[in-house]
Amino acid sequence: MLVLALDTSTAACTVALVELGAPASVAVGSGPERVLAQRCVWDARRHGELLAPMMSAVLTEARVRPPDVAAVVVGVGPGPFTSLRVGMVTGSAFAAALGIPAHGVCSLDGIGLGTAGPVGVVTDARRREVFWARYQDGARQGEPAVGAPAAVAADLLAAGVRRVVGPGVALYPEAFASFEPVTRLVGESGQPDAGPAGPAGPAGASICPAPPLLVRVAAAAILDGRAPGPLVPLYLRRPDAAEPRPPKTVTAATEAGAGDPAAAGATAG
Repeated sequence: MLVLALDTSTAACTVALVELGAPASVAVGSGPERVLAQRCVWDARRHGELLAPMMSAVLTEARVRPPDVAAVVVGVGPGPFTSLRVGMVTGSAFAAALGIPAHGVCSLDGIGLGTAGPVGVVTDARRREVFWARYQDGARQGEPAVGAPAAVAADLLAAGVRRVVGPGVALYPEAFASFEPVTRLVGESGQPDAGPAGPAGPAGASICPAPPLLVRVAAAAILDGRAPGPLVPLYLRRPDAAEPRPPKTVTAATEAGAGDPAAAGATAG
C-alpha cells in the first residue's frame, strides 16, 4: 500500500512516498514501512512554492502515478499558521481529488517516535516561544504545548528529561545549554542519521518531522481501513492575523449633535 506523507510545520518542507506493509527493517524501532522516495528542503518562506513540485518529484522518482497512492498522511502541527496551512490544504486537496483518506498526525511525533529514553522534542513557535512535547521511548507523554524556552527547559528538567532534539533547540542555546542533543533518530530509514542540513542549526538540532515516522503513527488506522476524522490544525494559540474589529458604536448624544446643528451649538455653549 502506497502512502504519500508530508509536513510543513517547521522551516523544513518534507515529502515522502512510503510503501506501507513492507517487511520491517532489522533496525531497532523500525516499523512496517519502506521509503521509496523523499525530499526535504529547508526554507521557511517558500513552503507554498516548494510543496507541490516536491510531491511531483517524489512520485516521479518512485515511478508511481497519483491514482496508485492509497492514502495521505499530513503533519497537522503544532506549527506557524501560514506554513501549516500550506501542507494541510495541499494534502487534503490531493486526497480529495483521488478520493482517498487523509490522516492527520501530530508533527512532533514525526521526531519523537524516533527517539529512545526520555527526550524533549522542541520546534520553533516564533514570538520567542517553542512548541514542545515530552517522549518516553518514542511514546508521547501528554499533549503538545507552547511556551517560553526557559520555562520549557525547566519543565523538562523537572520531569527528568536531559536530552532534547528538534529545530527549536539551536534557536535558544542558552535555555537548552544543560541538555544533551539527540543527534540521530532510532530506526528512521528515510532521514540521514544526523538530520538534514539546514539553517536551523547543527546536526541533531536540525532534525525535522520525518514523513516515514508520521506514516508509522497512522499505519494501524490506514491498514485497518479506518476512516480518518477531519484535519484539524494544532495551533495551540491564536494566529498572528486577526479579523478587523467592528466600528465603535456612536453614542446617542453624538448622533443628535451631528444631525441637529442647533443642538450641537447648545451643547458647545
